[in-house]
Amino acid sequence: MMDYEVAGLPMHVLLVHAVIVLVPLLVLLLVVAAAWPAARRALWLPCLLAAAALLPLTLLTVEAGKWLQQRVPPAPLIEVHTGRGDTLVPWVIGLLAVAMVIAAWAVVERVGRRRADGRPARTAVVAMSVLLTLGAVGVGAGTTWTLVLIGESGSRAVWEGGFSDEPLG
Repeated sequence: MMDYEVAGLPMHVLLVHAVIVLVPLLVLLLVVAAAWPAARRALWLPCLLAAAALLPLTLLTVEAGKWLQQRVPPAPLIEVHTGRGDTLVPWVIGLLAVAMVIAAWAVVERVGRRRADGRPARTAVVAMSVLLTLGAVGVGAGTTWTLVLIGESGSRAVWEGGFSDEPLG
């Protein structure tokens, strides 16, 4: 079994901050790349690479959380948090799928522009942009909402009842 500690700190505590920042950033990039063809030409590869990197990071964060759960006293709030933790993985897979479809469409657009007959028809570009945007917004909203629920339950598990309303000093 892997030791999920870094410099004496539980790795989950460190990794979770990266996931919290990277998920909404990726969602934003995917929506922009889906909706705006010019941005898609520039962002399809960074989106695809970011989504591909986010999946193992999310899996590692979940595993580090399970490791940490075994090292803290049982508590209902921790159970709620860990119960929600695994629910992020399918959403991140969804983000990767959206990134892959955006990348595939960007390649189709690029190949179409290089052919003698020109680029894909304007109606196809608009229709695909609408579909990609709906997909990115839908999966992005679900992923972000799931992340908020997980993070809220985690912060509650750590902080609820752990501080005073008034300064102690």
